Amino acid sequence: MRLSQMLFLTLRDDPADAEIPSHKLLVRAGYIRRIGSGVYAYLPFMWRVLQKISQIVREEINKVGGQECLFPQLQPSELWKESGRWDTYTRGEGIMFFLKDRRDQEQALGPTHEEVITAIARDMIRSYRQLPQVLYQIQTKFRDEIRPRFGLMRGREFIMKDAYSFHPDEESLKKTYQDMDTAYHNILRRCGLAFRAVQADSGAIGGSGSQEFMVLAEAGEDEVLYTEDGQYAANVEKAVSLPPDAEPSPFTSYEKRETPGTETIEKMCKFLKCSPTQVVKNVLYQTIFDNGMTALVLVSIRGDQEVNDVKLQNELTKLAPQFGAKAAIKLLVPDAQAQSKLLKPLPLGYIAPDIADSLIQSAKDVVPNFVRFADKTAVDLKNFATGANESGYHVVGANWNEQYKLPELIVDLRKSRPGDRAVHNPEQLLMSARGIEVGHIFQLGTNYSQAMGATYTNEQGEEKPLIMGCYGVGVSRLAQSAVEQSYDKDGIIWPAAIAPYQAIVTIPNVKDAQQVEIAEKLYAELNQAGIDTLLDDRDERPGVKFKDADLIGIPYRIVTGRAIANGKVEVVERKSRNSQEIDIAEVVSTIKEWLVVSS
Repeated sequence: MRLSQMLFLTLRDDPADAEIPSHKLLVRAGYIRRIGSGVYAYLPFMWRVLQKISQIVREEINKVGGQECLFPQLQPSELWKESGRWDTYTRGEGIMFFLKDRRDQEQALGPTHEEVITAIARDMIRSYRQLPQVLYQIQTKFRDEIRPRFGLMRGREFIMKDAYSFHPDEESLKKTYQDMDTAYHNILRRCGLAFRAVQADSGAIGGSGSQEFMVLAEAGEDEVLYTEDGQYAANVEKAVSLPPDAEPSPFTSYEKRETPGTETIEKMCKFLKCSPTQVVKNVLYQTIFDNGMTALVLVSIRGDQEVNDVKLQNELTKLAPQFGAKAAIKLLVPDAQAQSKLLKPLPLGYIAPDIADSLIQSAKDVVPNFVRFADKTAVDLKNFATGANESGYHVVGANWNEQYKLPELIVDLRKSRPGDRAVHNPEQLLMSARGIEVGHIFQLGTNYSQAMGATYTNEQGEEKPLIMGCYGVGVSRLAQSAVEQSYDKDGIIWPAAIAPYQAIVTIPNVKDAQQVEIAEKLYAELNQAGIDTLLDDRDERPGVKFKDADLIGIPYRIVTGRAIANGKVEVVERKSRNSQEIDIAEVVSTIKEWLVVSS
């Protein structure tokens, strides 16, 4: 392509709404253009990048038996109500665009397609002889983000590859899951990215085992905890670890003490001269289930630890059937206004594990008793300090099943932290990195097939629910992640495999006939050799052209400048800035060789 004929405009200044380098650079370099909040146009350079990523994804998924399809973006609400996710996605997380059509029927713009593919499988799969099946699409998805930000990282419209598999048994699912794990590693390696696969929470998708693929970058929204031996890596939402050992308690007998102005753990420990590892703190939450019921939750946890909200919400979802619901869709710390509606006055900062259920205000949609959890860190404490259910007072020397009944629900709710000891080897300490999630694979099991009646007949003639997996790659997100991982002060540094063009031939002076002739010849030869090449034939100053080439991030720049007098051209590698003069006749073979090495 000739740059003089392209819709191409670079910007000198960063866009006002861009917060992270990749977003700034993609706009400045003319790759994307903002159309509305969280909505972007993919301009010619960006579309080429997305096509290259999509092709890599397509090739690797095809290798493991994927069959490409295209599913509708518009989905009827009935399917989502069958699976039980309509309320979760519209009222709970609220991330799904939905509408009523002119016939007053509810429709949604799909953020994901589990319901659609399960309905298809329900209609078409009859026998074990048809299994396994892997179907996928590369499709635009929609997500009603509360605060769209970071360009394509958290937009309201995005391109995604989503695959779905159907199996007769767990063994078959696990084989495909492992095949997808291999495919995802291959995709990210071929895209030239540094990444880490980590254990993950399944979130609203559901299922059992799941794994995220994180592109490592400073601006990553996710924190990854991992060990140096390579044996463990997990998203902080999912991570488990061993907490620091508790210090010996300085208290030997149970007593109530006046502790004025000690509503925080730090103030309390300073006043009582004790370690937070010998404190049971009691954290109040409010949860809302998908049937509209509200429950108040009390978590007793060791004073030096923090509650992992994702783990807590997952545990509450397990309890949801007790309250006539399917899932906990919201979890929050109730503010003063919410507390006044739900509770009688509370001694905040001084709550004890046995705070009375009678403090909950009576209401038809409020569970009349606290849902009480004990985190494992609090269970083994002896002679601990905790609140006294009275402002300005704590108790010390307390013990479970003496002064306080130990909650029946004992689970791991603590948030793992860098420096914690690893479960698999306590000599290994957890380390932290920032990551951008670009892929996620799930073992769904029978969540959707049971809810939607998608069954098959096994060898014994029995009707069984289909066992499912799903596997997503954010194509547009991956493209921006590559920029976030690789750039410098002058612009983007694309990996060669996904760069819009692999080489750019730059003519410093378009009025010099010899420069133009050699550039045209190299441009033609490089493209004929299968090297995607751009020709900068604009009537601009050389400095402008060089700056633009750096900004758009093409891996190799070939300059038909003064060196042509000696039968050579200057070739500059964007990543290293290395510059060398190469014989004109050897340019094509040299670039080809370099691309092979970099792939």
